[in-house]
Amino acid sequence: MNDISDNSSNSLANGGGTVANTSIPKDGTGVLSIDPWLEPFQDALKRRYSKAQSWIDTINKTEGGLEKFSRGTELFGLNVNKDSSITYREWAPNAKQASLIGEFNNWDRNAHRMKKNEYGVFEITIPPTAPGTPAIPHHSKIKITLELPDGQWVDRLPAWIKYVTQDLSVSPAYEARFWNPPQAERYTFKHKRPSKPQSLRIYEAHVGISSPECKVATYKEFTKNMLPRIKNLGYNAIQLMAIMEHAYYASFGYQVNSFFAASSRYGPPEDLKELVDTAHALGIVVLLDVVHSHASKNVLDGLNEFDGTDHQYFHGGAKGKHELWDSRLFNYGHHEVMRFLLSNLRFWMDEYAFDGFRFDGVTSMLYTHHGIGTGFSGGYHEYYGPDVDEEAVVYLMVANEMLHGLYPEVITVAEDVSGMPALCLPLSLGGVGFDYRLAMAIPDMWIKILKEKKDEEWDIGAITWTLTNRRHGEKTIAYAESHDQALVGDKTLMMHLCDAELYTNMSVLTPLTPVIDRGMALHKLIRLLTHSLGGEGYLNFEGNEFGHPEWLDFPREGNQNSFWYARRQLNLTEDGLLRYQFLNNFDRSMNLCENKYGWLHAPQAYISLKHEGDKVIVFERAGLVFIFNFHHTNSYTDYRIGIEQAGTYRIVLDSDTQDHGGFNRLDPQTRFFTSDLPWNNRKNSTHVYIPTRTAIVLALESTLSE
Repeated sequence: MNDISDNSSNSLANGGGTVANTSIPKDGTGVLSIDPWLEPFQDALKRRYSKAQSWIDTINKTEGGLEKFSRGTELFGLNVNKDSSITYREWAPNAKQASLIGEFNNWDRNAHRMKKNEYGVFEITIPPTAPGTPAIPHHSKIKITLELPDGQWVDRLPAWIKYVTQDLSVSPAYEARFWNPPQAERYTFKHKRPSKPQSLRIYEAHVGISSPECKVATYKEFTKNMLPRIKNLGYNAIQLMAIMEHAYYASFGYQVNSFFAASSRYGPPEDLKELVDTAHALGIVVLLDVVHSHASKNVLDGLNEFDGTDHQYFHGGAKGKHELWDSRLFNYGHHEVMRFLLSNLRFWMDEYAFDGFRFDGVTSMLYTHHGIGTGFSGGYHEYYGPDVDEEAVVYLMVANEMLHGLYPEVITVAEDVSGMPALCLPLSLGGVGFDYRLAMAIPDMWIKILKEKKDEEWDIGAITWTLTNRRHGEKTIAYAESHDQALVGDKTLMMHLCDAELYTNMSVLTPLTPVIDRGMALHKLIRLLTHSLGGEGYLNFEGNEFGHPEWLDFPREGNQNSFWYARRQLNLTEDGLLRYQFLNNFDRSMNLCENKYGWLHAPQAYISLKHEGDKVIVFERAGLVFIFNFHHTNSYTDYRIGIEQAGTYRIVLDSDTQDHGGFNRLDPQTRFFTSDLPWNNRKNSTHVYIPTRTAIVLALESTLSE
């Protein structure tokens, strides 16, 4: 699905920002000034806005405001008081009785009974065993046991627990542990959060697979090995996947059972804090891949049926089940669910110093059909009809309003395939408040082309249309491929391009075959074109930057629990005899060029040429001239291109250099002088040599020394 294109102009802020124009109506219809086509749906815009404001008003009146309301971890879960006593609170309205049990009281149900208030919250305060000594030892196992109305007692992990561990030799179920390390063992943050990048270049990563070894890598190893690599490649943001604790490793972190617990697979919480802090020291912001779209259906170590009902945190019955994902769906209209989820966002920002979130499964949240078996034509009625889950939309509005109010530099990204209008506009305009949306149509386009079309059949006009077809005034993160394309059952771009030859012909000691030559050239062109034309941010999944030769498949019964494919062979780029290094070099050059010239935060490109016969694309953005030749055989000498700004230009990025695995057909010292002959609707023009399957970027010579 491609987002609706709107080429009108405006000067209003993007998602999450404040809007200075005081004439904006305070009823959710401010977005009409950007997109007047939304006028028939202004009633729906007003209703959503009114519901969000109603939530905020209610929280202000009953809870002392969003700031206080979102500090739920200070009220619920286990908290150590100044006198070393421990207060534990848990919301379980259906339960008749509750007790805190654990190693500290020999799992005695009668030792520490809890009191229940009129709101269904159980509470107990346990005095210290000695001055300064909490009654529950650090790292000891605990549970809450609940008596249900039928007299049955059930054991649960505390819903707000901050650390859980799994011993597969005993049971696949997680065990809750009281995390309260001595002060000397707690990690202290040393570095401030970096400023919000103007150009967001995201490295999507998974801690566990970030090693060439067949094992689960650790936070410590990621900090030592991956952070310098990511910095060197020119990325200024990391999107960390599978951090919220999930019962099944192969779920890629998308079946969360403990929302406040950092996965213990990779090490203790303090190690994750060190990772984030070290990234900050390198000037890198860290985004958490947050899963509020659904939850694991686990009962023994999840939220499902926590108090014996199917409708405590989730919708009851079929409405509370996601058939495709086999998981539970939150009831976003419930006061305590709102507290739980908003506090969860606040916790990751405060406890671990994350800089923002990539919200997973936003399409599933926005619609009652969850996107299952549904295509989006782009008709506006699809975004404002009966299929929209307004409670979920309003939750996202309130969540973004809270985050941007408390953390002005926060970054929020929506994974939405539907293209809902105003998703990335602030609440003040009637928007949902995200800063960016993922351009999910772009990778689909590239895969479709590589599967179905010969090189000479590529439709240059259709490619550029998909890359630029995004909603005006709403920022987009472009990507050629993400973790989705790397998973077993799918194929990465490089695997589509080269297939089995990746295993046999990537050595510089063997002749460059036509397949590898084509694959490497198009890999670079596809990524640069996506980076420079597709959005206001860019994303890459770890390993894809150098054409990782194998898919990603986590240990599971179907592969004899093998780790062979659950790793990233990052060592391939360090072998001087392998061609992977050249793709890695190009990725770095591309990011460093963007860092210097800032095309991602520049206005959308002006495309002056998309020539179907020549397979040439020319456009300007951020003062740069981008020239792509996708023709499979033709090189062009003295090829005239239009340029708006007169001057002397030089090459600042060239996909054909030897360092990038090319043939060095272009002289980097060449100077391109413009003439005042208008060409392709540009005031000036020049001539270039553009070899087959090559991309070059030109900049004014005066900028080279800047």
